[in-house]
Amino acid sequence: MSEGPIMIVAGGTGGHVFPGLAVASVLRSRAQDVVWMGTHRGLESRLVPQAGIEIEWITVTGLRGRGVLAWLLAPFRLMHAVTQALGAVRRRRPAAVLGMGGFVSGPGGIAAWLTGRPLLIHEQNTVAGAANRLLARLTTNIFEAFPQSFPERYSATLIGNPVRESITSLPSPAERFAERSGRRRVLVIGGSQGARTLNVEVPAAIALLPGDIEVEVWHQAGAEAEAARANYEQVSCELRLEAFIDDMTAAYAWADLVVCRAGALTIAELTAAGVGAVLIPYPYAADDHQQKNAASFAANGAGLVITEEALDANRLATAIASILGDASMPLHMAELARAQARPRAAVELAEACLELAEAAA
Repeated sequence: MSEGPIMIVAGGTGGHVFPGLAVASVLRSRAQDVVWMGTHRGLESRLVPQAGIEIEWITVTGLRGRGVLAWLLAPFRLMHAVTQALGAVRRRRPAAVLGMGGFVSGPGGIAAWLTGRPLLIHEQNTVAGAANRLLARLTTNIFEAFPQSFPERYSATLIGNPVRESITSLPSPAERFAERSGRRRVLVIGGSQGARTLNVEVPAAIALLPGDIEVEVWHQAGAEAEAARANYEQVSCELRLEAFIDDMTAAYAWADLVVCRAGALTIAELTAAGVGAVLIPYPYAADDHQQKNAASFAANGAGLVITEEALDANRLATAIASILGDASMPLHMAELARAQARPRAAVELAEACLELAEAAA
């Protein structure tokens, strides 16, 4: 255990926050103090305090999709965020700083570099984001979930995406599927913020399934949960619909098939749990990384990919029916998904933090 805490810098959506929490869990299990750097606006503002981890707050937002004024003000806002991050690093004196990508990690990583603190970065997607591309110039401790997500001039270590231990320790697909009978189970997840497209198209697709395919649906609908519920009113299925599923471990263990976006966290959890999926990548993700994530997952047969441009209820119903209509297919796809898992990613990244902190002591 190092004298100072390990500082994890992650914020915004679950794709950055949950992997950071997975690493934090490993560190704390080894009696290592952890402190977080994040924003009041992101998912971390709720989940990190729930985990009993203190947060140093900074004010920073992403620029993608924002107007000209936001871009003109960006240098000044970045300077302010870096100043806040410098204050946090000087107060906490971390033994090492771990940046998990996304707009929050930029100021935190720069502050670590300016103060001479050991810096590690981890990229969750198939293509490194802007913050990690910047920080890769400031450190040699670079980790990635997918091969070659960074340009060749950077030497990155491939470890996979950190996933919560509760998911990586689920029983094998064969064990989970052994006693199942009755209705097929479809889990719908649009990421930590839900997905309006899935809230509309999935109910319509379920309504078009052949009569011999009866399903139960567990649907994470995000902020528009009530509108999604209305879309199921004329659909014959057993439905459990929530704005946010708190226990994703239970949800993955329950599912025969997942219909979802293709964020890096979702892909990592699908492989860790071992469950097949119909993937509908979010078309406006930075660098089109969701399409690349989906292609990587589906390459061995663990999933089917439908682009949003091609998506309609008929096409989605056909994809779901092609899987659930074959009694052996859900288990086969689940096993192919599990074969892609890298269940030690959180442990390996935590150990890298500890080793770097010890070397710098």
